[in-house]
Amino acid sequence: MSPHGAVAREIRAAPVAEGELLREVLAGLHENRKRLHPKYFYDDRGSKLFDRICKLPEYYLTRTETAILKSRLPAFARTLGYHARVVEPGSGASTKTRILLDALLAPAAYLPVDISPTHLESAAKALRKRYPSLEVLPVCADFTQPFELPAGSHPFDRTLVFFPGSTIGNLEPKDAIHMLNTMGRIAGRYGAVIVGADLKKDPKVLEAAYNDKKGLTAEFNLNILAHLNRRFDADFDLDAFAHYAFWNPRASRIEMHLVSERAQVVTIARTRIPIARDESIWTESCHKYDNAQFKTMARQAQLKVDGIWMDAEQKFSVQLLSCI
Repeated sequence: MSPHGAVAREIRAAPVAEGELLREVLAGLHENRKRLHPKYFYDDRGSKLFDRICKLPEYYLTRTETAILKSRLPAFARTLGYHARVVEPGSGASTKTRILLDALLAPAAYLPVDISPTHLESAAKALRKRYPSLEVLPVCADFTQPFELPAGSHPFDRTLVFFPGSTIGNLEPKDAIHMLNTMGRIAGRYGAVIVGADLKKDPKVLEAAYNDKKGLTAEFNLNILAHLNRRFDADFDLDAFAHYAFWNPRASRIEMHLVSERAQVVTIARTRIPIARDESIWTESCHKYDNAQFKTMARQAQLKVDGIWMDAEQKFSVQLLSCI
């Protein structure tokens, strides 16, 4: 770990334009096919629920990717060299980050970027305790929107952007390309990007991962409405909606919806939203790729694939990228 300099402790918060966020929510609920952005899953409770989902037996993604990272990161870290700066959009609990930081050679700084300030501070505090000489510079921001990175007090030789967890699959393909391009610009000419990407597989395996027997994913899905109730003075009745997740083969994605079990009118910030019985609110897409598709998407983002790590069953991939 970097031996010098004071550890930064405050969260750098990007300006939050609540009015703009509310307009985004209302626009989505007024569409013919109602939808909400999945970023609203991640208030403090939603972040904790997702951490629990990652430990479920049906949710293969986390344990499979974790095993890949534990196996492959030490050798990769040696090729990356000393004093890398790590930037992690959508850092969450930063669990997989520990695997990376344990492998890296004297990293210069770690910059987690997350939308949940409470979750972000909790993760940063835990990392500072585990890595007392590492400069941790948390940024509270929506990583799908422009945000600034603090300079930090330690010099760094290159930047590694770490984007595990198949979060890239939550973005529509055009938005995923934009995000990959953003990460490439952050990494720069001599940096690198690591992206976790879930692979196409048996739809039964996919659907089971998003319809767990304990009902945690359903609880997580419904929490998006609870978040809107608290944040925007809405009056969603959570008991009037049901979780529904299914494989859409034409779009190569799992779709998550909340289906209204009765005709109702929801009020949010004094705006009335009629919702018909059996009408759904689309809350998330989880796109699945094959390696050829991901390579094409990376090239469109001005990145090249330098390597692909996969498990023996080829359920999941970790893509190593750099600027073209």
